[in-house]
Amino acid sequence: MTAGAASVLVLGGTSEATQLARELTSRGHHAVLSFAGRTNPADLPALPRRIGGFGGASGLAHELQRDGYELLVDATHPFATVMARSAREAAGLAGVPCLRLLRPPWEVPIGATWYEVDTLELAAGCLAELGARRAFLAIGAGQIRAFAQLRGVQLILRTIEPPPLVPPSQVAVLLARGPFTVEAESALLLEHRIDVLVARNSGGPATEAKLVAANRLGIPVIMVRRPRLPDGERVATVAEALAWVAAKSCSKSPPVRPD
Repeated sequence: MTAGAASVLVLGGTSEATQLARELTSRGHHAVLSFAGRTNPADLPALPRRIGGFGGASGLAHELQRDGYELLVDATHPFATVMARSAREAAGLAGVPCLRLLRPPWEVPIGATWYEVDTLELAAGCLAELGARRAFLAIGAGQIRAFAQLRGVQLILRTIEPPPLVPPSQVAVLLARGPFTVEAESALLLEHRIDVLVARNSGGPATEAKLVAANRLGIPVIMVRRPRLPDGERVATVAEALAWVAAKSCSKSPPVRPD
């Protein structure tokens, strides 16, 4: 590493995590990008990386100390609540500064019809209340159980990887990886005669096209709000995360002695 650089573990799985790791590496930091391993990234970046879990907060703390990481950046998915809590706890155990890189949530577009709920179970109930017949689920493969008891609604689940459990009979699975265009999303919603869209408020441009398409077609959206995350330092952009790493790196550098 160059002078004033740091060893940083970046908890990834998002485009922001990969971008941050690339930028840190280009600036002389030792950045390792960690993937949980639940889904296989389409193109693993040519960066130092690790794949797999840590075994909870204690396991992550052990790895931070064993491998000499000086900083931890949690850039996981906005709904990765377990990992977010583990990251904060592990950083405290290891005595390592921790930052949450969390992209901003989506906001309701002008003219759109959104029903905001706090959980997927409430989203399933909202589908029934709206009298939906064919709903598009953009919620992730592991979340389908919240809709298992729903009857009378054909569900179209789009996911990167096959669901870990056999989905209920009323669920059709589409395997696809974003980003998607507004035109493609509009065609998909029309092809499957979707009358309600269900999504988690992940934010970011990569999958926002479905919301634009739904708004143009007059399709209401049931949006699951983000869960509350642990307190701590938080930024919304890669640029802000880079500035945080730079500031922490400078603070750990020994002062320059005058001649």
